[in-house]
Amino acid sequence: MAEYAANDDVNFGHVLVVGRSPVNCVVVAKIVERSGLRSVSQVPEKAIEVLFSLRPGTVVLDGGPTNGDCDEVLARIDAQRRTTGRRVPAVILLSTRDMLGEDIPGNAIDAVVAKPFTPETLQPVVEGLLRRIRG
Repeated sequence: MAEYAANDDVNFGHVLVVGRSPVNCVVVAKIVERSGLRSVSQVPEKAIEVLFSLRPGTVVLDGGPTNGDCDEVLARIDAQRRTTGRRVPAVILLSTRDMLGEDIPGNAIDAVVAKPFTPETLQPVVEGLLRRIRG
C-alpha cells in the first residue's frame, strides 16, 4: 500500500468524496468547491485506489444509514495513520446518527457532520481540518 510520506506528497487542494449516494456526493462536491478545493467522488469499492493515487488532503465519507458504508476505506486510512504516525488525510464522516457523547469510531475520523448537512455545517469543518493538517 502506498503511503503519504511527507506533506509534499499530499494534494491539500483535493478532496475525495466517498459514498453510495450520487446525490450526496454531488452536494458535498459543490460545497467543498466553494472553498476553492477540487473534488473527486467515488463509490466505496473504488475509493481506496483513488485515495492512494490522488493523495487528497481531505476525505469526506458518507457513512450511509448505519455509518458502515465506508468501513473498508476507513480501515485503510486508520492503518496508514498507525504506520506513518501522521493524521493525513483529514477525514470527515457524514452521519445520520447523532454521535454527540459517543466515541468517534477508529483513529481515522477527525470530525462528524450530521445529515442532513448544509454548506454552513460542512464547509467550516472542511476548511478548519485542512488548516490544521497543513500546519
